[in-house]
Amino acid sequence: MHNTPVSHSPLARALGLLKLMRPMQWIKNGFVLAPLFFSARFFDLVAVNQALLAFGLFCIAASATYIVNDMRDIEHDRRHPEKLISRPLASGLVNLPTALILLIFLYGILIFAWFFVPLVMMVVTGYIVLNLAYSFFLKHQPVVDIFTIAIGFVLRVYAGALAIDVPLSAWMFVTTLCLALYLASIKRRQELSKNGSSSRRVLNAYSVPLIDRYAEMSATGALLFYSMFVMSAKPQLVITVPLVLFGLFRYWYVVEQLDGGESPTDALFADWQLLLTVLLWVAACAWELWPGTM
Repeated sequence: MHNTPVSHSPLARALGLLKLMRPMQWIKNGFVLAPLFFSARFFDLVAVNQALLAFGLFCIAASATYIVNDMRDIEHDRRHPEKLISRPLASGLVNLPTALILLIFLYGILIFAWFFVPLVMMVVTGYIVLNLAYSFFLKHQPVVDIFTIAIGFVLRVYAGALAIDVPLSAWMFVTTLCLALYLASIKRRQELSKNGSSSRRVLNAYSVPLIDRYAEMSATGALLFYSMFVMSAKPQLVITVPLVLFGLFRYWYVVEQLDGGESPTDALFADWQLLLTVLLWVAACAWELWPGTM
C-alpha cells in the first residue's frame, strides 16, 4: 500500500524532476545523429547544429512521453515493488501538479520550435502522437506494440535526415527498423520471462519461443541489410561488420546468461564488453568516414 510521501528537500525534488525525464534514456535519440554521421559532415557547423537541435528536440519529446506514461500508470506503478521506488511519481518524490507543470513546459518548448525547424517538428509531432497512441491503445495490441516501438526509432533517423537536408538512405531505413524490432522483441521477451504476463496485458498473447523467433529474424535482417549497405554504399566500413556481428552475439549472451535486455540502455551500460564494442564501432566508422581519409 502506498503511504503518504514524506517531505523532501528542494534538491531531492529537483533530482526527482530530472529522474522523471529519464535522461539515461536519451541515448536512444542518438539515432537522430546517424544521417549526419554517415554523411561525414563532421566539419559542417550548420549541419552539426541542426542535427544537435533535432537530437535535443527528440530528448524533450521523449521526456514528455515518459511523464505522460508515468502519470497514466501511477497507480499501477505503486503496486509494483521496483517501480514504487524507482519512479518519482509513484514514490511521491514528485507530485502530480509539479509533473503536469513540467509537461506543459516541455510541450511549450516543442511548440516554440515549430517556428525554427518545422519539418523536423512534423516528425517530432508524429513521434509524440504515435507514443500517445501507444500509451493508451497500441501497447495492448500484440505485434503492433513491437512495431510501434521500432517505428519510433525510424522516425528519429528520418528527423536527423531532414535536419541536415539529406535523403534518408533506404539501407539505413530498413537496417534501423530491423535493429529496433530486435531490441523491442528482446524487451518483450525479458518482461515475459521475468514477470510473466503480470507486468503488461499484451504479454498474455506472447510466448518466449515466439518472441525468440521474432528477435532472431530481426537480428538476421539487421546484420544482412547493414552488410549490404556497407558493401554497396560504404565499402570502407566493411571492417565494422565483425563488430556488429559480435555486438549482436554479445547482446544475446547478456539476455540469455546475464538476464539483461529488459532495458537496452541498462544492458549497454552494465556490460563492459557490449559498451566497448559500440565505442569501437563508432571509432572505426569515424576513422573511415573522416574527411580526407576516404
